[in-house]
Amino acid sequence: MKTTDLILTAAAPAIWGSTYLVTSEMLPATHPITLAGLRALPSGLVLLLLVRQLPPKDWYAKVIALSLLNIGIFWPMLFIAAQRLPGGQAATLGAIQPLIVIVLARLLLATRILPMAIVAAGLGIVGVALLVLSPDAQLDPLGLLAALAGTMSMALGTVLYRRWSPPVSPTVFTAWQLTIGGSLLCIIALLFEPPTLTLNPTNLIAIGYLGFIGAGLTLIIWQRGLTRLPPAIVSTLGLLSPTAAVILGWVVLNQTLTPKDWGGIGLILLSVWLCQRAYNRSTPMRKPPPEPSTTPRPACVSPH
Repeated sequence: MKTTDLILTAAAPAIWGSTYLVTSEMLPATHPITLAGLRALPSGLVLLLLVRQLPPKDWYAKVIALSLLNIGIFWPMLFIAAQRLPGGQAATLGAIQPLIVIVLARLLLATRILPMAIVAAGLGIVGVALLVLSPDAQLDPLGLLAALAGTMSMALGTVLYRRWSPPVSPTVFTAWQLTIGGSLLCIIALLFEPPTLTLNPTNLIAIGYLGFIGAGLTLIIWQRGLTRLPPAIVSTLGLLSPTAAVILGWVVLNQTLTPKDWGGIGLILLSVWLCQRAYNRSTPMRKPPPEPSTTPRPACVSPH
């Protein structure tokens, strides 16, 4: 496992952490599904025009499934959770994703469950809770279900991406996912949100950033990491997203960080380090053979 792969993959959740700042300061608080569709679809179409490649017929079902899991389901659930829950509750539920990924990787990839990785995932949950959870927050059942559904959707998408091993580069696959997922989100928005959204130049700049940087570029980096690192490590790196969000709030918005917050940041960083150390010390189990219907990967492992 290369340090450069870890650092580059970690850049994706670090950029995702800026989503909270950009959304709260530069976008309207209404029409969340519409905004999610506008974030995904334009960047997907631009990438599709650049790569000029459509999925092969035997990959249609898998591309649609991963587009739904990583975008079409995950983003709406994320928005519902953000609307109905304090940010701390949503982020803490999201922090259980590494544990879900460890279990799913065992079931679908025959990856061993490492005790140190379980400890690392647990420390990550505690760290995120310390960092963002408020003790006086009230529970909302629908918000909790949405947060849990979004977390499970992203976890399953993470593991299935590794299992199916798309026969194209992460850039091409990101173009497919953003186009399909963004189209679905726009359809949902047309059905369930009023067509009254007006956007000013600041809103358009924010959508452009969230679409091309916060979605397109980061998905390419994230999926590149999934081809080179164990899914549990990639998922644990996702804990850096709330960490980056809190640090940006401290730097940009002059928000105060308490000793509890710094303790949470420390536990998250310890979680990331322990997880990668656990998999560095282990001998990975053989990956199951590809399904017969899957298009063979090129001889070159890295298509970038």
